[in-house]
Amino acid sequence: MLIRLFALFICIPFIELVLLLRVADATSWMTTLLIVVVTGVIGSLLARREGLAAMSRFRESLASGRMPGREIQDGMMIAFAAALLLTPGLLTDGLGFFLLTPIGRKTVGGFLRQRLAGSFQVYTSGFPQNPQPTDEQDPRTTTSSRPQPNGDRFTIDSPSFGPKEHSS
Repeated sequence: MLIRLFALFICIPFIELVLLLRVADATSWMTTLLIVVVTGVIGSLLARREGLAAMSRFRESLASGRMPGREIQDGMMIAFAAALLLTPGLLTDGLGFFLLTPIGRKTVGGFLRQRLAGSFQVYTSGFPQNPQPTDEQDPRTTTSSRPQPNGDRFTIDSPSFGPKEHSS
């Protein structure tokens, strides 16, 4: 794995450099520089827009009580795409723009899910829809209707966590 990462960090910049030099030979160095800067600016604007949309979908899924797995995956791919787009180069820009499209995220996400299926175990827990307080719960966080030793009812005052007396 370490050798693959090392090869990746050596090969990708070398390929990017060769591509940039070829484009500079075919056009001019100023055009090549302009391409790199414009793709970085456009990519950061698109990444921001897609990131905000993914965050909105994330919040909607949480509000509806669903586990936001796809939304988290989309958000991670958008962040990775933004990093690729800020890296100077044509190959990384192409992959970054591909990940910013919903079709690209769906394609790469499907590949990753297929490749990594069964590699992870996730345990989740949730809250009941209508929780009923029990005697085992912390009395500071619930309203209790149990009579106190003196027979008065009380609720918890949240700023001070002290009991408030009710006049019943």
